[in-house]
Amino acid sequence: MTQLENAVLLLINVFDKYADTDGKKESLTKAELKKLLECELPGLLQGGKGKDDCDKLIKDLDENGDSEVDFKEFIIFVASFTCLAHEKFQKCAQKCAKK
Repeated sequence: MTQLENAVLLLINVFDKYADTDGKKESLTKAELKKLLECELPGLLQGGKGKDDCDKLIKDLDENGDSEVDFKEFIIFVASFTCLAHEKFQKCAQKCAKK
């Protein structure tokens, strides 16, 4: 498989791993999303309020109003986070190049 195919499969596997803890594989509950973030993106919640940050994130991601994050909503989050990370790395590379 290509790197991109592996990345897609990895995203699916990560979602499924955390979505399956309460028996409902189609979406992440607030607790499941918090656990996913703590384990897979630990730097994201560091220094934050934890529960309050997770509540706000679910509210922002939850397009259909079911108080959970489905796979489509999760992928929108991952894409947004990836765009921000890419931008940060680009700025860092530019600063390093100037030195």
